[in-house]
Amino acid sequence: MKKWLFSLVTGLLLLTVTACGSSGSNTPANGSGSAGGDGKIKIGYAINTLNNPFFVAVKKGAEQEAEKLGVDLVVVNANDDLATQLQGVEDLIQQKINILILDPVDSKGTIPAAEAANKAGVKVITTGRELEGGEVVTHLGYDEVRHGIVSGEFLNKQLGGKGNVVELQGIMGTNVAQDRSKGFQEGVTTSSEIKIIASQSADFDRAKAMTVMENILQANPDIQGVYAANDEMALGAVQAIKAANRTGIVVVSNDGTADALQAIQAGDIAGTMAIYPNQYGQKAVQIAKKVASGESVGKKLELPSIFVNKDNVEEAIKESQN
Repeated sequence: MKKWLFSLVTGLLLLTVTACGSSGSNTPANGSGSAGGDGKIKIGYAINTLNNPFFVAVKKGAEQEAEKLGVDLVVVNANDDLATQLQGVEDLIQQKINILILDPVDSKGTIPAAEAANKAGVKVITTGRELEGGEVVTHLGYDEVRHGIVSGEFLNKQLGGKGNVVELQGIMGTNVAQDRSKGFQEGVTTSSEIKIIASQSADFDRAKAMTVMENILQANPDIQGVYAANDEMALGAVQAIKAANRTGIVVVSNDGTADALQAIQAGDIAGTMAIYPNQYGQKAVQIAKKVASGESVGKKLELPSIFVNKDNVEEAIKESQN
């Protein structure tokens, strides 16, 4: 993705991007970390989608933390579209933000957004998905390879070390999807009697996962387990499994959304790697304020996570509400 794409998107696309949270004043963007004339730091958050309950919870956590810390927060939603994200970041820059929290749609394609912020003197931190270029102060995320390994090992154990499993992958242009897939395949195949009979992307989307799973079920009468790279795809897989009247298929996933935790309670999902989206949003705003204030932070910050199954789901539900 070349730099001219950003200029082309800015000049030609007339996209409507909804800004959520406090509007604040037009605080001068600068690289020094100082706040604007009203003394408030203005944070721009370019989130990759709000069609996923996980990111809805991230946004809510970020807004609550911004209010608590007395900073202005403007959120733009890319709806999983690269052009929309590039335009959204340009809009945030024009609103004179002090710092940009960037949750990339694509690890390569979103690079021009970071570069535009760099050029405007706006410091950038990334969350979730990492960028493969641009100047980024810090990245806030998780050890996604480990998440995949833990989920894979759990599924292996649930199946007694043998059986046919399906992998539903995320958006493979992102490091999150790549790392979770790598980890899962390593963790689940610790037994030679486990076979991954299908690995297909469903783009982290529930409806797409349902369709993909329907097709896989039709082609494969003998399936014992399903791993989904996120909860939305797991829930789509569960819908397809129920519609096909298939039973005994163990489903495991990642994220720890409220819907997934409820599905664990109901016995529809066996477990998920919970990363508490509300805390994710809170931490992003906390770090953004520190960076904008000129404080030093680590180059990469990892948030805590925990695997949730029927044994600890009640505790996880309480934690996710904090």
